[in-house]
Amino acid sequence: MDSDTHHRARWEKRYQDGKTGWDRGAPSPALTSALLGMPRPPARVLIPACGQGHEVISLAELGYHVTGIDFAPSALAALKRALSLNGLYAEILQQDLLSWDPGEPFDIIYEQTAICALEPTLWESYAERLHLWTKPSGFVFGLFMQTHREGGPPWHVSMSRLEELFPLQKWRWPEKPFPTVSHPSGLEEVFLTLQRHS
Repeated sequence: MDSDTHHRARWEKRYQDGKTGWDRGAPSPALTSALLGMPRPPARVLIPACGQGHEVISLAELGYHVTGIDFAPSALAALKRALSLNGLYAEILQQDLLSWDPGEPFDIIYEQTAICALEPTLWESYAERLHLWTKPSGFVFGLFMQTHREGGPPWHVSMSRLEELFPLQKWRWPEKPFPTVSHPSGLEEVFLTLQRHS
C-alpha cells in the first residue's frame, strides 16, 4: 500500500469507526460570520475536505452553487443522503485535493478542515492550489486550527506560517485582531477572511 492510499484508508476508517472529533455535527458558528462577507447566491462555493458536509447543506439551502470534495467514501455517502433527504443539490466529488483540477475558479472557498489535516510538507502546494482555485477578487474564508503543540493531525497552523502561505502580494488580509472560534475538542481556530487580489 503506497503512502497516499494509506492516508486515504486512515481517514475512511475514522469515519467508519465514528472517530470524527473534528465534526461538530452542525455547521461551524463561523459560517454565520462568513456569510456577512460572502458574495450572494448563486455564487460558486468550494468546500475542500468537506467530510459529512454540514456547511455544504447550509449553503445549498441558501441557493449557493456548492462543490464539496473529500476522499472518504463514507463521509460523502452520508452527505449525499442528507442532501437528498432535504431536497437539495450540491456537486459532491471523491477526489484528492492535491491532484484535482476544478476546471474553473470559484467565487468563494470555505477552508475549514483541510490544511490542519494535511502534513505540513504539503501546505505550500495546497495554498498554491487555493490561490489558483479562487477567482480574482474572490474569497477564502478560513478556519485555522490552533493546537500550540507538536504533531498532528490536527496540526497547529501558526500565524507566521499563514503569513508565508497567504502572502500580502497575493491576498488582502483583514484587520487585527483576528476572531477565534472555539472547537468541541477544546481547541480553537483563528477565523480569517482572505481576498485574492484582482
